Amino acid sequence: MKILFWLPQSDASAWLQGLSRALPAAELRAWQPGDTAPADYAVVWHPPRELFAARPGLKAVFNLGAGVDAILALEREHPGTLPQDALLVRLEDSGMAPQMAEYVQHAVLRYLRRFDDYTQQQTRGEWHVLAPHPRETFTVGVLGLGVLGAQVAHAVAALGVPVRGFSRSAKHLDGIETFSGELHGAQFDAFLDDVKLLVNLLPATPDTENVLNARTFGKLARGAYVVNVARGTHLNEQDLLDALTNGTLAAATLDVFRTEPLPHDHPFWQEPRITITPHSSALTLRDEAISQIADKIEALARGETVSGVVHAARGY
Repeated sequence: MKILFWLPQSDASAWLQGLSRALPAAELRAWQPGDTAPADYAVVWHPPRELFAARPGLKAVFNLGAGVDAILALEREHPGTLPQDALLVRLEDSGMAPQMAEYVQHAVLRYLRRFDDYTQQQTRGEWHVLAPHPRETFTVGVLGLGVLGAQVAHAVAALGVPVRGFSRSAKHLDGIETFSGELHGAQFDAFLDDVKLLVNLLPATPDTENVLNARTFGKLARGAYVVNVARGTHLNEQDLLDALTNGTLAAATLDVFRTEPLPHDHPFWQEPRITITPHSSALTLRDEAISQIADKIEALARGETVSGVVHAARGY
């Protein structure tokens, strides 16, 4: 079998070596511009459109991450980019869920115990003991209950705060109050009602763009917190700044942005109530990812079905 690999701005050698060890019978090569030779599978992250050109025999495209928005954006902009019969397969966890759970737990505890306020006090040289938020009313809402979202919801519930979740299709999670339906529908509004901290883990699709907006913020408890660990396109940036200014929101933790790296002149850098991390909440672990992808390639080669196949119309 022939496998193409593409990872921009990175040395592909370690990945190729790992894939070669996991799939010793495969012919592996890093894609270069002008390469139109046949391939059975592609393993990619943010690939250029040209990588897919003239490859009618491509059976599957494996995305080196849980979010496939970059590939689907190519397809929307240039219909027919992906070979018609090729599967698009995303990574499922591969070590990301524990990292994401830790990141969100840290944000929840930071706001629950008001460590963010203590940080601001320190800059002013103030010494005041602040009462923590009541744990029983510090409701955390997890927006998106896929593999990562479900594990995050359970991890946050373990902190002893109320947790609820929202997903497009109905889900059942032990100990978690769940809501489902269309964004901005009655179930969505019920999910948001009186939430003190909103965590976004939705897939990036045209339907979910700008879901973190003034309307959404206004449905939360007054002085709520927002944690975005999904995609920058989910957030209306001006609405966030306005909500922080008028007190609708108290603070936000952002790991993802519309432009990455975040430009030096972006107003988020100057807003002390926004905590910024460089898209590091859950990093792809190479060995785990290689093992998962290799297992799925071998399964497909045997004619078996695999999990993690993306439905292009839904975007996840």
